[in-house]
Amino acid sequence: MEKLYFRSLYLLIILILSGRGEGQLVQNFYSSTCPNVENIFRQVVLTKVKQTFVTIPATIRLFFHDCFVEGCDGSVLIASPNSDAEKDAPDNLSLAGDGFDTVVKAKQAVEAQCPGVVSCSDILAIAARDVVLQAGGPAYNVELGRRDGTISKASRVAGNLPEPTFDLTQLNTIFAKNNLSQTDMIALSGCHTVGFSHCSRFANRTYSFSPSNPVDPTLDPAYAQQLMQECPQNVDPQIAINMDPVTPQVFDNVYFQNLVARKGLFTSDQVLFEDPASQPTVLDFARNPGDFNRAFITAITKLGRVGVKTGNQGEIRRDCSAFNS
Repeated sequence: MEKLYFRSLYLLIILILSGRGEGQLVQNFYSSTCPNVENIFRQVVLTKVKQTFVTIPATIRLFFHDCFVEGCDGSVLIASPNSDAEKDAPDNLSLAGDGFDTVVKAKQAVEAQCPGVVSCSDILAIAARDVVLQAGGPAYNVELGRRDGTISKASRVAGNLPEPTFDLTQLNTIFAKNNLSQTDMIALSGCHTVGFSHCSRFANRTYSFSPSNPVDPTLDPAYAQQLMQECPQNVDPQIAINMDPVTPQVFDNVYFQNLVARKGLFTSDQVLFEDPASQPTVLDFARNPGDFNRAFITAITKLGRVGVKTGNQGEIRRDCSAFNS
């Protein structure tokens, strides 16, 4: 009798845990509840990319910023009337509106066919995959089953996102907090192959690096001159330039070739080549696009698992910019 009791208790615990589904994402999660979800999103993303290329880097960056704060739960999508949501934090003010718009349009399209089924956090994960593919990057399957978080606070952002001034140790530390390795970090940094940045984010490298060297000596001199021409000291600090000066609209391994040529825009980019601990990986990715693509797929899949809410956790938002209640 006692043995039967403990067996029943054990089974109950298993059922509870499986119902919560903590961290358990699966491919084809919506195969029975919204079987056309992939095609719906593909059309939305394709249309949006045709309207503006900014959709691609904006959506990738939005996914990254979402996952690194509160986990991949769509918390960055919340709009607050008091301007105190995650998106209102200083580190998120530069997130381009086209990323948010992509998710909004995809949500509207899927709600028309499968109301109340697909989470905003899953929409963002799929959209990130689709824009990578649209830019010529690798195809990969997205694990699904995330639910949307119910917390979004600007005060929780600081200290949870990498800064452009970070060295390798700082980068590794902040990525390790999310169970991402140094190789994952380097591969995800490769997303800067289609990104852009405002002049103010790297001005310290061209005008005030140190008293003896106003220009960062790890910058290629010709590239430094190019940056100063595009971002003179009196320019609007919000002017944006491409992070990859060679193939800015192609998701490829040229970003790593640029690092070898000392044309990394941020300190946190160039340090990946300058530091002996990470240089071999950069050289490998620069020479072998297949190695980069495989590492990127592994890294972005792991990124998509960070802090996910599943099972009965969180909610499925009706509107991606607002909590249900």
